[in-house]
Amino acid sequence: MAAIDYARPLTPSGNLRRRRAMDRLMRYGCTLAAIIAVGILVLFIEAIVQRGASVISWSFLTENPNESFGFHTAVGGIGNAIIGSAVICAIATVIAMPIGVLIALFLSEFATPRIANPVRLALDLLYGLPSIVLAIFVYGALVYGVGQSGFDASLALAMIMIPLIARTTGESLSLVPQELRDASHALGISRWRTTLGMTIPSALGGIVTGTVLAVARAAGETAPMLLLTSYANNPVTTGFNPFGPLNNIPYDIFNFSEEGGPTNIAKSWGAALVLIAFVLIANIVARALHARSRRMITR
Repeated sequence: MAAIDYARPLTPSGNLRRRRAMDRLMRYGCTLAAIIAVGILVLFIEAIVQRGASVISWSFLTENPNESFGFHTAVGGIGNAIIGSAVICAIATVIAMPIGVLIALFLSEFATPRIANPVRLALDLLYGLPSIVLAIFVYGALVYGVGQSGFDASLALAMIMIPLIARTTGESLSLVPQELRDASHALGISRWRTTLGMTIPSALGGIVTGTVLAVARAAGETAPMLLLTSYANNPVTTGFNPFGPLNNIPYDIFNFSEEGGPTNIAKSWGAALVLIAFVLIANIVARALHARSRRMITR
């Protein structure tokens, strides 16, 4: 029987050198791609800050725009737009959060693979749908012939938020150790009580993280805001009624930029800066909550 040379696989060869070269190439390529992505984001934020920081003030954030001959003038701020966006996003969160969490619980705890796979595919398709498609669907179903309202925009945003909340919640539920469920079942506790009393509290940080990320994404959607609320009969006063037109930040960005003029363009950049700041802060908070949730589940 021939002796086995255990050192031979460790001897450098032409193939090994080629693989090392390919490994370095891929590492450098991935690093370069990451640097390009971060650089684009930095340039994007820098441009918005340079053009919009000059108009940011307490009055800009709290005052309402004045109205003159049916158009917004350069006087005033985006106070009612901030409140309108908050009302719309809050209603969308109230609608989307329980639905998304229940879907994730069904897929993680109760569904068989035969049922879970089609549901996950449907969630992926809903997640990939452009917001303009969802806005047109809601417009044809609820707005056409009736009129715009903030609640209609909330429904469209809820459709955008549901798959994201369901995904993040499902990932958090999968991190909960199976041993906890088995121990609960061994004590004679039913599955639904185990889910409510043990699984959900353990994954609560991930659920909150997914909700914050979904709100951050929905707040910047433009198509539902323009088509479903405030595009026609836009109010210039602060409104809290979701069943009527509500002003919002995406609409003000569009409106200020369409009116033109140096002041209005600057206000458009300022509103964009407020929206970007909210999205960045929400993402940072969501990342921190997600890291904290993972640490707690691991311990």
